[in-house]
Amino acid sequence: MTGTQLITETTNATSAASAAETTTGELMGSIQESVEKTSGILSDGVEYLKKALPLLIIALLILVIGILISKLIAKIVGKAVSKSNVNGAAKSFLVSLIKIILYIAVVIMALSVLNVPMSSIITILGAAGLAISLALQSCLSNLSGGFIILFTKPFTTGDIVELEDSVGTVKDIGIFYTKIATFDGKTVFMPNGRVTDAKIINYTETPARRIDLNFNISYSADFEKARQVILDIISAEKLILKAPEPIIRMSSHNNSSVGIDVLVWVNNGDYLTERYNMTEAVKAAFDENGIEIPFDQLDIHVKEKF
Repeated sequence: MTGTQLITETTNATSAASAAETTTGELMGSIQESVEKTSGILSDGVEYLKKALPLLIIALLILVIGILISKLIAKIVGKAVSKSNVNGAAKSFLVSLIKIILYIAVVIMALSVLNVPMSSIITILGAAGLAISLALQSCLSNLSGGFIILFTKPFTTGDIVELEDSVGTVKDIGIFYTKIATFDGKTVFMPNGRVTDAKIINYTETPARRIDLNFNISYSADFEKARQVILDIISAEKLILKAPEPIIRMSSHNNSSVGIDVLVWVNNGDYLTERYNMTEAVKAAFDENGIEIPFDQLDIHVKEKF
């Protein structure tokens, strides 16, 4: 190896070592800079938490205490409404509405404590209200339906009503739904918007209700005798009201029978009981007095060919 080659190799080795030292220095510097930045961020975060912690605690206390006070106020309002002439359905609706308003007020107070600008809160609430109104049109319809039910009072809690295909007792009128307990043990939640648009039949609006019955006897039976038998049953039934007077009239001439309409009045609470009583009693009395209750018959005549 010549002297020139030796010098060249020595120079290259020195340059490689210098480059390696430079790369290592840059890497260490970058790591140190990252550590300093992270440490700075953590320090700033800790300082911010130290400053914001009292506000967070106050906001949390406002939320907790505000919710408790809101429930207390709603309870007091509920008791006050119960003592007034407002019906149970209106009471439930008003209490629910007051709770929602108070909860919104408590949240706004907590946000104001955290130095959130009120203008921003109002802007956010307005935008949220617009978005919610567009996305939840049916819910708003149900809400307005609840107000309509509350003020027009087509029915109240405890009434027996027919809404669409559901018949039962009104248990509760909420902000969005009306709860009905049907006679077969089911609970129906009817949206208030549909309630206001539907045909409503209130069976307990008046104290008395008429039972409409129809009985059939054969053409060979004595109508006047059947009529007297039914009158005797009505006289014996204590749940049937004396006024309005019962009506017993021949209603139709069918293919194999004569129809008799029987119209009697009872108190609302006795409707089902007396309907069953009359149906059972008339059948037993007709059998006892030999009054035939016809059933559909088919006569077949066979012609023989000779």
